[in-house]
Amino acid sequence: MVVIVGPTGSGKSALAVALAKVFSGEVVNCDSVQIYRGLNIGTAKLSVQERHGIAHHLIDIANPSQLFTAGDFLTEGKIVLEQIRARRNLPIVAGGTGLYLRALLEGLFQGPKRSELLRKRLQKIAQLKGCNHLHQLLCRVDPSSCLRIAPEDNPKIIRALEVFFLTGLSLSQHWRSGRNALDNFEILKVGLNPPRDLLFKKIDRRVQQMLADGLKLEVQNLIASGVPENAKSLLSLGYAQMIRHLKGELDLEQTISAIQIATRHYAKRQLTWFRSEPEVDWFEGFGADPQIDAAVRGRVLTFLKQCDNRQLNGAPA
Repeated sequence: MVVIVGPTGSGKSALAVALAKVFSGEVVNCDSVQIYRGLNIGTAKLSVQERHGIAHHLIDIANPSQLFTAGDFLTEGKIVLEQIRARRNLPIVAGGTGLYLRALLEGLFQGPKRSELLRKRLQKIAQLKGCNHLHQLLCRVDPSSCLRIAPEDNPKIIRALEVFFLTGLSLSQHWRSGRNALDNFEILKVGLNPPRDLLFKKIDRRVQQMLADGLKLEVQNLIASGVPENAKSLLSLGYAQMIRHLKGELDLEQTISAIQIATRHYAKRQLTWFRSEPEVDWFEGFGADPQIDAAVRGRVLTFLKQCDNRQLNGAPA
């Protein structure tokens, strides 16, 4: 299995398609928002044409009103991986949601059940003092989770605090406890790390293109179809800011700026997360860069040959 990680805008999806063409691969999405149907523009979801006939999995599998968790991703992901293996193709996991990737590779801890009473108390605090107050509280009790969870991501903040207050242990401590890791695949992890200034410029251009492509209409259609404004899917990057625009809280220029700033901050958090991921082969550039593409292809070819040699020598792969 090949895993491609990196910040948003680094070219993970394009590289995954390019590798799949060469190595008889199938792409497994690891983006927590691309799983939702109807969220296309704001997620930079590849069109059918851009997929070039390569099978893509775990995209458009959930209703945008539905709560889809890392546990759900783990369950669905294992099924898909086994199906790809049965077809004797190469699974290529690509996406920027570190929590989903960790769930797939390392398993999940058995966390406490949701406490509606505690959640209501935390939500009331957020309403009275703002999400930043809860985020600051999270930073005190679980600094590691604080780094990867955005200040405006209220559902994840509340879940992290809920776990801490119900168990006395942080999410990070629970992650270090025993889990059912994925142990029946050889794994090559490829990381994309473009120059920061070029990445930020690309992010800014992409946000402007999203607006030109109709992000506003996409959000209006989702809400008109009955998706609640506070649905998890619409709390994600681009969608949350556009809802504020539709409410009259931000004008168009402010909306574009807010999305760009939030996306740049998200990219920084992604890099922080993936830098802590073990055994990643990092490539300093964009996935669509021909030199990076060629270098990654060479690394994948070497990896596959090593796997074949181990199998020929009788070692489990």
